[in-house]
Amino acid sequence: MPEFANLVEGYHRFRAGTYADQKARYDALAQHGQSPPVMIISCCDSRVDPATIFDTGPGQIFALRNVANLVPPFETGGGLHGASAAIEFGVLGLGVKQIVVLGHGQCGGIRAALQGSDLGLPGQSFIDDWMGIVSEARDDVIEQAPADPQRALELEAIKVSIANLRTFPFIAEREAAGEIKLRGAYFAIDEGVLHILDEAGEEFRAA
Repeated sequence: MPEFANLVEGYHRFRAGTYADQKARYDALAQHGQSPPVMIISCCDSRVDPATIFDTGPGQIFALRNVANLVPPFETGGGLHGASAAIEFGVLGLGVKQIVVLGHGQCGGIRAALQGSDLGLPGQSFIDDWMGIVSEARDDVIEQAPADPQRALELEAIKVSIANLRTFPFIAEREAAGEIKLRGAYFAIDEGVLHILDEAGEEFRAA
Protein backbone atom coordinates (compact mmCIF):
# COMPACT_ATOMS: atom_id res chain seq x y z
CA MET A 1 0.00 0.00 0.00
CA PRO A 2 1.62 3.26 -1.16
CA GLU A 3 -0.23 5.76 1.05
CA PHE A 4 2.29 5.93 3.89
CA ALA A 5 5.22 5.67 1.50
CA ASN A 6 3.85 8.76 -0.25
CA LEU A 7 3.85 10.58 3.07
CA VAL A 8 7.47 9.65 3.73
CA GLU A 9 8.42 10.86 0.25
CA GLY A 10 6.67 14.11 1.06
CA TYR A 11 8.66 14.38 4.27
CA HIS A 12 11.91 14.07 2.33
CA ARG A 13 10.81 16.87 0.00
CA PHE A 14 9.90 18.98 3.03
CA ARG A 15 13.23 18.20 4.73
CA ALA A 16 15.21 19.21 1.67
CA GLY A 17 13.03 22.20 0.75
CA THR A 18 10.81 24.04 3.22
CA TYR A 19 12.66 22.93 6.34
CA ALA A 20 16.04 23.86 4.90
CA ASP A 21 14.71 27.21 3.65
CA GLN A 22 13.23 28.05 7.07
CA LYS A 23 15.88 26.43 9.27
CA ALA A 24 16.41 29.62 11.29
CA ARG A 25 12.70 29.81 12.09
CA TYR A 26 12.55 26.16 13.17
CA ASP A 27 15.65 26.65 15.31
CA ALA A 28 14.06 29.66 17.03
CA LEU A 29 10.82 27.76 17.61
CA ALA A 30 12.73 24.83 19.07
CA GLN A 31 14.79 27.07 21.34
CA HIS A 32 12.16 29.56 22.50
CA GLY A 33 8.91 27.61 22.10
CA GLN A 34 5.77 28.66 20.29
CA SER A 35 3.87 31.91 20.73
CA PRO A 36 1.31 32.03 17.91
CA PRO A 37 -0.92 35.12 18.09
CA VAL A 38 -3.91 33.42 16.45
CA MET A 39 -5.85 30.23 17.15
CA ILE A 40 -7.87 28.79 14.27
CA ILE A 41 -10.66 26.31 14.89
CA SER A 42 -11.38 24.54 11.62
CA CYS A 43 -12.79 21.34 10.20
CA CYS A 44 -10.68 18.20 9.79
CA ASP A 45 -11.81 18.04 6.14
CA SER A 46 -8.71 17.39 4.01
CA ARG A 47 -9.64 20.20 1.61
CA VAL A 48 -9.53 23.06 4.11
CA ASP A 49 -6.12 23.14 5.77
CA PRO A 50 -5.99 26.56 7.50
CA ALA A 51 -2.22 26.89 7.08
CA THR A 52 -2.70 26.51 3.32
CA ILE A 53 -5.71 28.84 3.06
CA PHE A 54 -4.01 31.60 5.05
CA ASP A 55 -0.53 30.84 3.69
CA THR A 56 1.06 30.75 7.13
CA GLY A 57 4.43 29.40 8.21
CA PRO A 58 5.43 27.29 11.21
CA GLY A 59 4.64 28.85 14.57
CA GLN A 60 2.13 31.39 13.23
CA ILE A 61 -1.17 29.70 14.11
CA PHE A 62 -2.37 27.37 16.84
CA ALA A 63 -4.76 25.00 15.10
CA LEU A 64 -7.66 22.96 16.45
CA ARG A 65 -9.35 20.75 13.86
CA ASN A 66 -12.44 18.65 14.43
CA VAL A 67 -15.63 17.59 12.65
CA ALA A 68 -17.42 20.72 11.38
CA ASN A 69 -15.18 23.18 13.26
CA LEU A 70 -17.41 23.05 16.33
CA VAL A 71 -16.89 24.37 19.84
CA PRO A 72 -18.95 22.73 22.60
CA PRO A 73 -20.35 24.88 25.40
CA PHE A 74 -18.18 25.24 28.49
CA GLU A 75 -18.86 22.54 31.07
CA THR A 76 -16.86 20.80 33.75
CA GLY A 77 -18.65 17.46 33.95
CA GLY A 78 -17.30 14.06 33.06
CA GLY A 79 -16.00 13.02 29.67
CA LEU A 80 -12.96 13.76 27.58
CA HIS A 81 -12.90 17.34 26.39
CA GLY A 82 -10.35 17.50 23.59
CA ALA A 83 -11.67 20.70 22.01
CA SER A 84 -12.02 22.47 25.36
CA ALA A 85 -8.50 21.40 26.39
CA ALA A 86 -7.05 22.88 23.19
CA ILE A 87 -8.99 26.12 23.72
CA GLU A 88 -7.81 26.31 27.33
CA PHE A 89 -4.19 25.84 26.28
CA GLY A 90 -4.43 28.31 23.41
CA VAL A 91 -5.89 31.06 25.58
CA LEU A 92 -4.32 30.44 29.00
CA GLY A 93 -1.13 28.68 27.95
CA LEU A 94 -0.18 30.53 24.77
CA GLY A 95 -2.08 33.79 25.24
CA VAL A 96 -3.50 33.93 21.72
CA LYS A 97 -4.96 37.33 20.83
CA GLN A 98 -7.49 36.17 18.26
CA ILE A 99 -9.59 33.05 17.77
CA VAL A 100 -10.92 32.40 14.28
CA VAL A 101 -13.67 29.84 13.68
CA LEU A 102 -13.20 28.76 10.07
CA GLY A 103 -16.12 26.96 8.45
CA HIS A 104 -16.26 25.68 4.89
CA GLY A 105 -18.48 24.58 2.04
CA GLN A 106 -19.53 20.98 1.39
CA CYS A 107 -18.94 20.05 5.04
CA GLY A 108 -19.68 16.39 5.74
CA GLY A 109 -20.40 17.06 9.40
CA ILE A 110 -23.03 19.62 8.51
CA ARG A 111 -24.51 17.21 6.01
CA ALA A 112 -24.70 14.64 8.81
CA ALA A 113 -26.49 17.16 11.02
CA LEU A 114 -29.10 17.60 8.32
CA GLN A 115 -29.40 13.99 7.16
CA GLY A 116 -27.76 11.74 9.79
CA SER A 117 -24.29 10.21 9.47
CA ASP A 118 -25.42 6.77 8.25
CA LEU A 119 -21.91 5.26 8.31
CA GLY A 120 -23.04 1.82 9.39
CA LEU A 121 -21.75 2.13 12.96
CA PRO A 122 -24.00 -0.02 15.16
CA GLY A 123 -25.60 1.73 18.09
CA GLN A 124 -24.85 5.34 18.91
CA SER A 125 -22.97 7.47 16.36
CA PHE A 126 -20.10 9.63 17.61
CA ILE A 127 -20.72 12.02 14.70
CA ASP A 128 -24.42 12.38 15.39
CA ASP A 129 -23.72 13.03 19.08
CA TRP A 130 -21.08 15.64 18.22
CA MET A 131 -23.30 17.38 15.68
CA GLY A 132 -25.90 17.75 18.42
CA ILE A 133 -24.00 20.96 19.20
CA VAL A 134 -25.84 22.57 16.27
CA SER A 135 -29.19 20.84 16.69
CA GLU A 136 -31.06 24.05 17.51
CA ALA A 137 -29.47 25.89 14.60
CA ARG A 138 -30.32 22.95 12.34
CA ASP A 139 -33.96 23.04 13.41
CA ASP A 140 -34.09 26.78 12.75
CA VAL A 141 -32.59 26.35 9.29
CA ILE A 142 -35.02 23.58 8.42
CA GLU A 143 -37.93 25.73 9.59
CA GLN A 144 -36.73 28.69 7.50
CA ALA A 145 -36.37 26.42 4.43
CA PRO A 146 -33.61 28.36 2.63
CA ALA A 147 -32.70 27.53 -0.97
CA ASP A 148 -29.42 25.98 0.22
CA PRO A 149 -29.88 24.56 3.74
CA GLN A 150 -26.39 23.01 3.69
CA ARG A 151 -24.68 26.35 3.25
CA ALA A 152 -27.09 28.07 5.60
CA LEU A 153 -26.23 25.67 8.41
CA GLU A 154 -22.52 25.83 7.62
CA LEU A 155 -22.69 29.57 8.25
CA GLU A 156 -24.90 29.27 11.32
CA ALA A 157 -22.57 26.64 12.83
CA ILE A 158 -19.76 29.22 12.85
CA LYS A 159 -21.96 31.59 14.84
CA VAL A 160 -22.87 28.79 17.26
CA SER A 161 -19.20 28.03 17.89
CA ILE A 162 -18.43 31.70 18.52
CA ALA A 163 -21.34 31.91 20.97
CA ASN A 164 -20.07 28.77 22.71
CA LEU A 165 -16.58 30.23 22.98
CA ARG A 166 -18.12 33.04 25.01
CA THR A 167 -19.41 30.53 27.56
CA PHE A 168 -15.80 29.87 28.61
CA PRO A 169 -15.26 32.25 31.56
CA PHE A 170 -11.61 32.93 30.73
CA ILE A 171 -12.57 33.92 27.17
CA ALA A 172 -15.52 36.09 28.22
CA GLU A 173 -13.29 37.93 30.69
CA ARG A 174 -10.56 38.54 28.14
CA GLU A 175 -12.97 39.61 25.44
CA ALA A 176 -14.62 42.11 27.80
CA ALA A 177 -11.17 43.49 28.64
CA GLY A 178 -10.25 43.81 24.97
CA GLU A 179 -7.51 41.20 25.28
CA ILE A 180 -8.92 38.71 22.78
CA LYS A 181 -10.97 38.95 19.59
CA LEU A 182 -13.34 36.29 18.27
CA ARG A 183 -13.85 36.06 14.52
CA GLY A 184 -15.80 33.95 12.06
CA ALA A 185 -14.71 32.99 8.54
CA TYR A 186 -16.00 30.71 5.81
CA PHE A 187 -14.12 29.20 2.89
CA ALA A 188 -16.21 28.21 -0.11
CA ILE A 189 -14.27 25.34 -1.66
CA ASP A 190 -15.88 25.46 -5.08
CA GLU A 191 -15.34 29.23 -5.34
CA GLY A 192 -11.97 29.50 -3.60
CA VAL A 193 -13.34 32.54 -1.77
CA LEU A 194 -12.95 33.45 1.90
CA HIS A 195 -15.90 35.15 3.61
CA ILE A 196 -15.51 36.99 6.91
CA LEU A 197 -18.23 37.53 9.51
CA ASP A 198 -18.90 41.22 10.10
CA GLU A 199 -18.36 42.97 13.43
CA ALA A 200 -22.05 42.69 14.28
CA GLY A 201 -21.81 38.91 13.94
CA GLU A 202 -24.62 38.78 11.37
CA GLU A 203 -23.41 38.76 7.75
CA PHE A 204 -20.54 37.06 5.94
CA ARG A 205 -18.79 39.14 3.29
CA ALA A 206 -16.12 38.17 0.78
CA ALA A 207 -12.65 39.18 1.93
